[in-house]
Amino acid sequence: MAIRYAMQVEDGTLVVRASGFDESLAEVEQYGAAVIAACRAHGVTRVLCLEQELEYRLSTLDTFRAAEFVALHAPKVGRIAIVCAAASLPDGQFWENVVVNRGLTAAVFADPVAADHWLHADPAATNGRPSPVGPPRR
Repeated sequence: MAIRYAMQVEDGTLVVRASGFDESLAEVEQYGAAVIAACRAHGVTRVLCLEQELEYRLSTLDTFRAAEFVALHAPKVGRIAIVCAAASLPDGQFWENVVVNRGLTAAVFADPVAADHWLHADPAATNGRPSPVGPPRR
């Protein structure tokens, strides 16, 4: 079972729902390229990838290479929030570190509410990084 995904624009955000598992670096790069192409086609600068049902199986080296690929090809003007299963959070945070160090504004979460909050927050308020305290209380 390879990566399966569906994308649609919701309120100016490209929402990607992915499931299955990553079988190879090439497949992950194809998935990333499809997301980037959809952003360009729809003119969106915010991406929410819901990957809780996607099992990360890449090695650390291939995760690094996948992150480099995205950082090289993705526009540097947007924000990318990825929600993964809690068990995959260390791999997701490693990917985040690589892309952020290469100029992307991205964050990986296990909580979809926190991801949505970060994605729609004022970038100046979070300095481009996830807020450690979550959404503001009212």
